Amino acid sequence: MDSREIIFLKPQLKDVVWGGNKLRDEFGYEGAGDSTGECWGISAHPNGDDEIISGSFKGMSLSALYKEHREVFGGIRAEEFPLLVKIIDAKQDLSIQVHPDDAYVKEHENCPYGKTECWYVMDCPENATLVIGHNAGTREELADMIHENRYEELIKNVPVRKGDFLQITPGTVHAIKGGFTILETQQSSDITYRVYDYGRLVDGKERPLHVQQSIDVITVPDKAGEEALSHTDGLSVNTLNELICCEYYRVWKLTVTKSVEVDQNHPFLLASVLDGSGTVDGTEVKKGDHFILPAGYGKAVFAGDMELILSSVS
Repeated sequence: MDSREIIFLKPQLKDVVWGGNKLRDEFGYEGAGDSTGECWGISAHPNGDDEIISGSFKGMSLSALYKEHREVFGGIRAEEFPLLVKIIDAKQDLSIQVHPDDAYVKEHENCPYGKTECWYVMDCPENATLVIGHNAGTREELADMIHENRYEELIKNVPVRKGDFLQITPGTVHAIKGGFTILETQQSSDITYRVYDYGRLVDGKERPLHVQQSIDVITVPDKAGEEALSHTDGLSVNTLNELICCEYYRVWKLTVTKSVEVDQNHPFLLASVLDGSGTVDGTEVKKGDHFILPAGYGKAVFAGDMELILSSVS
């Protein structure tokens, strides 16, 4: 392939008990309905492997491309494609949950990746809060609070607003609430331990909880809380603004109001258009598009009026 080729993807959509209709009505995703809660916009995970819809590799899955053409991704050595980018539309509250780290899933789940993730808040209600962190002082107290359903006492609610950014490390108790639309960048993992689910019924049954696993992996005492949160108001437009650089990924926000040159000097650069429309080197892109700039792409010119989140490996 030409290293200047942009790789566009067809997202995988997920219907869930807490999902809504924004992914259909606002983003126009084909096949989205009234309870579509997740769009896996850039994913090579077995539970949602995106199809490439443009260029030399049209028709291939992202996992096959990664396996067969590692040069597209700078020859990185990760066993499986390491990142997953999704848009979440929460009409109702998600369960209170926690994610394990790499070491725990390799021992207990036979998976390569734990789940470190981060959220960019695309939309939320006025005076909104998210569950981030907990109040238990010891693991014994944590176990008591969980077993006794003392969730109001256990969880911390952190005020957030549109445009906020949150890093969710493994061991952090967290929950997205109804009314939030979030762009999530994460390790390519689908392992979530549900601590509490409000007694909701799906097909007449409560969804399973993962109480012991949660008690095993929750960080005690809590280290998250408000430290997870940063505000993005006031960031410069027409420039790449780094939101996080951690062991697993780097994430940037880019607000385009004129022609902007971005140097793609990473193993690959993932991009999701959150709002607006424009062009990348003359190719039209719009809200809801997800694409990859491959290794060796060099300088890319973004133009138009749009907001994007971009990411790569660290």
